[in-house]
Amino acid sequence: MSTTPETFTILVPLDGSRLAESVLPAAEAFARRLHASFALVHVIEKNVPTTIHGERHLAAVPEAASYLESVAARLRAAGAQVTCHVHEEQQGDVALSIVEHADEIQATLILMCSHGRGGLRDLLFGSIAQQTLKRGRRCVLLIHPQPDGAPAEFEPRHILVPLDGTAAHEPALPMALRLARGFDAELSLLLVIPTLATLSADRALTGRGLPATMRAVLDLAEQDGHAYLDAASSQCRADGARVNGQLVRGDPVPEIVAAAERSHAELIVLASHGRRGLDALFRGSVAPRVTGRIGRPLLLVHAASSEPTA
Repeated sequence: MSTTPETFTILVPLDGSRLAESVLPAAEAFARRLHASFALVHVIEKNVPTTIHGERHLAAVPEAASYLESVAARLRAAGAQVTCHVHEEQQGDVALSIVEHADEIQATLILMCSHGRGGLRDLLFGSIAQQTLKRGRRCVLLIHPQPDGAPAEFEPRHILVPLDGTAAHEPALPMALRLARGFDAELSLLLVIPTLATLSADRALTGRGLPATMRAVLDLAEQDGHAYLDAASSQCRADGARVNGQLVRGDPVPEIVAAAERSHAELIVLASHGRRGLDALFRGSVAPRVTGRIGRPLLLVHAASSEPTA
């Protein structure tokens, strides 16, 4: 394993609201733990509302630049390298501007709040995360603010990684390993095998027609799943991580939620790759259902089928 430090660049879109600033404790933690560098960005919108999240919206370039510099000073105090950028040309598609900026600086991930209204409403889960995943380039880390709107601490000691068993090297694992090493966290690997009652719609049709055959297929998948988990766990241990693995039968969404609660996971790392395994379930809104039910940070990792498996 190389001893050369891995670069970690984080793009942080900010609109000036306290809600968007809910990500700053996580940013400071990345600065301390992973020596991350940051790019703070604000996009000037077309037809901008006068308020956002109940606060005055940053519509003027000098005001936005001053605001970003004030946030940058906070991160620099934590030892981070920070750049600031105000996208001055008014944009109708703010999400696209953020994605393009992330590509330009080769960001490791995009860090943002998971709830909100107004200027960043389309940058929340329904837009920027899906655009980024669809393009197959950037991870998106969604942070939940506290119920009172206060920033949430980010010091994950347990990281849950749901797997699907369809690839020799699960795309979520490399990023999860980086975070586990940086935060000295334990990895909990979870593999969910469906039951006849929890099959996806297309497979359920086959299951109803040939229940005995489908039951045998699922039982074989469970056997293979244990071997897959053992191999994935061994890989993680070889990379210096503390890890445990669990295979369960059922519906992925409630099983992921239950596993996060059992392990007290402070972070969930989910992968989307092609149309296999959990990806079909992502198309059925698994990730929004998970993040909506669990209130924990959620890191979405896209792995295109053409990516190397090393």
